[in-house]
Amino acid sequence: MADGISGQQEARINENKVRLNALWAFILVTVSLFYAGLPITVFLALDFFLRGFNFGKYSPLARLSDIVIKQLNIANKPIFQAPKRFAARVGYVLSVLIVAALLVQLNVVALGLGIIFSAFAFLESFLGFCAGCYVYSFLLQLKIIKP
Repeated sequence: MADGISGQQEARINENKVRLNALWAFILVTVSLFYAGLPITVFLALDFFLRGFNFGKYSPLARLSDIVIKQLNIANKPIFQAPKRFAARVGYVLSVLIVAALLVQLNVVALGLGIIFSAFAFLESFLGFCAGCYVYSFLLQLKIIKP
């Protein structure tokens, strides 16, 4: 199916898998706020990098989501991939910022970013609201990014 803007084929992914990935991220970020924040956040940064830059087949969280989807026989719900990939890149940047803040002992900054990250993951997982997708659409309309 063409995306209507560039006329190119638009890759699709399973929204249920994306929401499960967000659930794992929500759990991990929330745990990292209270215990061993650096190792968990480094893991999340790597995982978001893999999913945001076309290496999703190597993502441990995506693989876990695949297992759960298969075991629970959860239906495929196709959605456009580009906004979700952009959102994963935002998750990567946010994770890296948290790692940097933790490394230089800016724990209050890391906590604040972690709360924001946790809130975004919660919204995606439980409500299907993707804040990064809205930013993507806005930037697309302004022609700042291309599909």
